[in-house]
Amino acid sequence: MISIEEALRGEKKKISFRSGAEKVPEVFEVRIPKGVKEGQKIRLAGHGQLGVMGGPPGDLLLVVRFSKHPDYRTEGTDLFYDLIVPAWLAVLGGEQTISTPDGAVLLKIPAGSQSGKRFRLKGRGMPMGEGMRGDFYAELGIALPAELTPAERKIWEALRAESGEKA
Repeated sequence: MISIEEALRGEKKKISFRSGAEKVPEVFEVRIPKGVKEGQKIRLAGHGQLGVMGGPPGDLLLVVRFSKHPDYRTEGTDLFYDLIVPAWLAVLGGEQTISTPDGAVLLKIPAGSQSGKRFRLKGRGMPMGEGMRGDFYAELGIALPAELTPAERKIWEALRAESGEKA
């Protein structure tokens, strides 16, 4: 298990592995290649089980899996981020700073944006190979207030009246 950031940067990571009847796990320092993909195999030559009839040990193959990220989810080489904004920002428009694996980005939210709208940041997703990357999507969600102050209630009621709706 590695993080999305470890896959993007590439780095060294210590893992422990207990083979066969061994009681004490072996610790390996594994080089995670920059741009590794989920499901890709990393080969540790000569660290597998002993060969047949006393032959040399085989290779240990590690299958890369991404750990659950607190902010992003992956779909292939694309990253998705749930961007939750207050109702007024979706209605009136504005700007919101979001965090991406490459750093903070100021995102412009057009007036009248609907829940579920996706904002695409091209080339800021996971590696695809040949120096190319997937995309980063910020998916808009609208947070409604759970509790209203008397002043806020009055404003919401005025909005309802202005739109011609009845209580």
